[in-house]
Amino acid sequence: MSTSFLAHGPRVAIRRICDQDYEEITALTRASAKLHHPWVPSRAGTRAEFESYLARFEQPTHDGFVVCLRQTGEIVGGVNINNIVRGSLQSGALGYVAYASTTGRGYMAEGPDLVIRFAFADLGLHRLEANIQPANKPSVKLVERLGFRREGYSPAFQLADGFWQDHERWAITSDMVPPDSTSSR
Repeated sequence: MSTSFLAHGPRVAIRRICDQDYEEITALTRASAKLHHPWVPSRAGTRAEFESYLARFEQPTHDGFVVCLRQTGEIVGGVNINNIVRGSLQSGALGYVAYASTTGRGYMAEGPDLVIRFAFADLGLHRLEANIQPANKPSVKLVERLGFRREGYSPAFQLADGFWQDHERWAITSDMVPPDSTSSR
C-alpha cells in the first residue's frame, strides 16, 4: 500500500485511493452502515463495484482521496472531488465520508481541509461545492467549520435511500481559505 502522502496535518494525511484499499474500505463501510444511513447511497461492497468506483478517478472529472492517520496509515475517512469542470469555472463537487470507528475525533475536519487546500493549490480549482441533506446536521456543521457558505437549496437533488432528497448547496472558493501553517506537502 502506498504511504506517499500528498499533504499532512498534525494528525492525518491524505493520499489518493487505490486498489489495495478495497478490504479496509469495505470493512469500514459495512461497520458504518448505521452512521451512513440515510445520507450516503448504499453500496454492495463487491470487488467489481470497488473497481468501477476506482475507474471514475482515472477520468479528469473526478479525484478520490483517503484520509489516513499519519502515524499508522489507517484509513479514517474518504473525500472525493466529483464533476470537475475546467475552463472558466475551475470547480468541483466535494463529497466525503467518515467511518463509525473514528467519528467524533476531528479527523474529518482536518482531512477535508487538506483536500480543499490541495484542490486549490495543486489541482488549480477555484471553487468547491458540497451538497448536503438539511437534516444531516453533522455534515452541515463540518462544512461550516471548513469555511463554506450556504448558497441555496436544491429540491430533489440526489437519489439516496430510495428517494430523491432535497439538499442545501454550500460552497467555498480559493480566496476564502486562509493560509495554514499546520499542514505540509
